[in-house]
Amino acid sequence: MVLEGNPEVGSPRTSDLQHPENQGSCVLSSPSEDAQPGEEPIKYGELIVLGYNGCLASGDKGRRRSRLALNRRPHANGVKPDVMHHISTPLVSKALSNRGQHSISYTLSRSHSVIVEYTHDSDTDMFQIGRSTENMIDFVVTDTSPGGGAAEGPSAQSTISRYACRILCDRRPPYTARIYAAGFDASSNIFLGERAAKWRTPDGLMDGLTTNGVLVMHPAGGFSEDSAPGVWREISVCGNVYTLRDSRSAQQRGKLVENESNVLQDGSLIDLCGATLLWRTPAGLLRAPTLKQLEAQRQEANAARPQCPVGLSTLAFPSPARGRTAPDKQQPWVYVRCGHVHGYHGWGCRRERGPQERECPLCRLVGPYVPLWLGQEAGLCLDPGPPSHAFAPCGHVCSEKTARYWAQTPLPHGTHAFHAACPFCGAWLTGEHGCVRLIFQGPLD
Repeated sequence: MVLEGNPEVGSPRTSDLQHPENQGSCVLSSPSEDAQPGEEPIKYGELIVLGYNGCLASGDKGRRRSRLALNRRPHANGVKPDVMHHISTPLVSKALSNRGQHSISYTLSRSHSVIVEYTHDSDTDMFQIGRSTENMIDFVVTDTSPGGGAAEGPSAQSTISRYACRILCDRRPPYTARIYAAGFDASSNIFLGERAAKWRTPDGLMDGLTTNGVLVMHPAGGFSEDSAPGVWREISVCGNVYTLRDSRSAQQRGKLVENESNVLQDGSLIDLCGATLLWRTPAGLLRAPTLKQLEAQRQEANAARPQCPVGLSTLAFPSPARGRTAPDKQQPWVYVRCGHVHGYHGWGCRRERGPQERECPLCRLVGPYVPLWLGQEAGLCLDPGPPSHAFAPCGHVCSEKTARYWAQTPLPHGTHAFHAACPFCGAWLTGEHGCVRLIFQGPLD
């Protein structure tokens, strides 16, 4: 075995290649070493999984939940690149047997591997995300199916990697968060096999991509009322930014995008090929509506006593505590093509077009007729505006700017497709605009 120490690793490009150590503790309530008793811990940000509307169907439990706060750890667990070794393959397993030594192994051929070792970094914290339930994974994420049918248990068909990605956070202000593809396994290693896309960089270092890739999209204009979707990119194992491959698992990497970085911004989307996560910063969350505000909007909407224009019954949005069960008698329903809101009725069916196709009695447009449900994941909302629009065809209700933003945001699907989806349930959006303005009728008295 030939061990060639490379002193250049970790010098000029150290900041681009920092890879922190894994630590298997749920970080929802991890206190900071600087926090005084009774004080809130320093928060780096929060991750929200699209498609769950505030809670997993089976309930948020431990590291498996729809939303996770990343807080400053009591002690730094970061690592950074130290030495690069060229090793003959028969001895690779011996070189990787030290569980206390973090490393990334790049298999170049049957007779040649490159291993980059990492050393402790007291300035960073790292949080790992993936499908594995092993202790080194801080946030366990499973596949989300379109329409809110979430596969929350282990699935043999899952396309999410067991060690999908890791987020590195600076422990000092401004607490910058950076994302990297792949996470360290139980042996503190990241292993890129012979078939994985990998290459030597111009400065002599190594980099690579995971099988299904980690895609990131930073919104233009931040995550606010003026936001617009950005461009999807792929993040490498070392945190560099590339254009997308021809297909999700293609061997040929995209082009390096030198003027973009892996720094997460408020509203950045992270796609793990099976689930998409939204990153919210503490400052961004302060601008987002609170659950109390959403409840106040629900009560205000109900206080207006909207009525069914045909049955003349009073309509009311159900309480979030009731959950998304069978609609009750006061549940508002909408024709998603025109936006006219009614109470439930059984007429107007167009069986030849499908069981949900109905003809609106007011304007005669034919289309899906679905119950309305308020979006309850406040972190997905761009503004605290009134619930005036509904996604088509699922019927989730939110503000106009929130609806229009998500309706024009393409989310990765499969190996090379993109499709706009409801952020609250994951249903693919249909129609010309993907959402519709709700038209309520007030009380006649």
